[in-house]
Amino acid sequence: MPSTTLRRALVRSARRPPWSADAWRDTRFIAAGIPLALPVWLAVTVPSVLLPVTVLVLVCARLFTAVQRGRLRALYGVEVPPLLRPADASAGLAARLRAGVNWRQAAYHLLVGPSLALGSLVVVYCWGAAVVLATVYGWIWLMPFGSPLRSSLAGLDVWLTAGGALLLVVTPWMAALMASLEVRSARKLLGPNRAEALERRVEEIAESRAGLVDAVDAERRRIERDLHDGAQQRLTSLAMNLGLARRTLKDVPPEVMQVIVDAHEEAQAAIDELRDLVRGLHPAVLEDRGLDAALSGIAARAPLPVRLDVDLTERIAPTVEAVAYFTVSEALTNVAKHARAKNVDVSVRTAGGRLRLVISDDGVGGADPTRGTGLTGLRKRAASVDGTLSVLSPLGGPTTITVELPCAL
Repeated sequence: MPSTTLRRALVRSARRPPWSADAWRDTRFIAAGIPLALPVWLAVTVPSVLLPVTVLVLVCARLFTAVQRGRLRALYGVEVPPLLRPADASAGLAARLRAGVNWRQAAYHLLVGPSLALGSLVVVYCWGAAVVLATVYGWIWLMPFGSPLRSSLAGLDVWLTAGGALLLVVTPWMAALMASLEVRSARKLLGPNRAEALERRVEEIAESRAGLVDAVDAERRRIERDLHDGAQQRLTSLAMNLGLARRTLKDVPPEVMQVIVDAHEEAQAAIDELRDLVRGLHPAVLEDRGLDAALSGIAARAPLPVRLDVDLTERIAPTVEAVAYFTVSEALTNVAKHARAKNVDVSVRTAGGRLRLVISDDGVGGADPTRGTGLTGLRKRAASVDGTLSVLSPLGGPTTITVELPCAL
């Protein structure tokens, strides 16, 4: 057992007063662990059952661990987190025996636990001896006069009583020491280590981030539907009515007609802006026809020639499709604003469970991903789904942006 664990347990037990409710809790806790070590003690004393007991502990390590966790939780109020990747119960025996976490559990149940249980047995014995020795005067008084045992104890009564009193003082500390050792050993061997706990936390954060990204994408879809089915339809109806009034009302003053004309044109402009806004939130074509058709629409609307090459052989999660769509859209906008390019090539491929986007232009180059918000925004967008972005942009060009995204979250 590591020396630091023993040192901490000694310090903890020494700081405790010998007589307190914790002393009885410690004793009850360690005493409950003694029966759990009986199979191993049997295997040690009877070599013929050593191999069967060892195999039983290895195979049933998860069950024994659950029992130990229950004892720690119920009798000591200590919660030991489960191991990060316990061997699957449905896996074969060989696979379960190869699992590192099973060997850690087996080390506890075969070596550490039984060794600590021996110490616990000593503590329980000391409690019994302390009670008997501290009350030796009473036992002597109950014995018949002239009894050989009474005569032999009469000369030792002071020493026996002093020994019992000493045990009554020391045994609570021994119980605290054993309880502390059991708790620390269980946490080290039956719970995740620091690396496993960190890995578990990283997985939880990744799952939380994926859920947040999905929730944001779903909210964007809802807003897009509400705008398309609500405000956009009302504006379209208003524009149609104004256009009808513009064509049919002939006998109105010129200033009134001018107001109708201006209102009609403003309504048309508002519809166009709202349509662009809706497309920016979540293009309907992306949901209806997929990423290929949506990117074709971006390329057709771009202010400079775009050569688009799409080859999608794997299924892509809707959230990842949305990230890819907006990444290409923002990249083309940045090229049009800053690159002074004449042509842009966009390549979209799937392979090995990854979606790879390559946007290259023949512009002036010199794009710095650490400066400005354009490339930084692209990098953050890719990172939101655990993707990566790299930029190669020497002075004089060309500039190549490579984005890799997981096909599934």
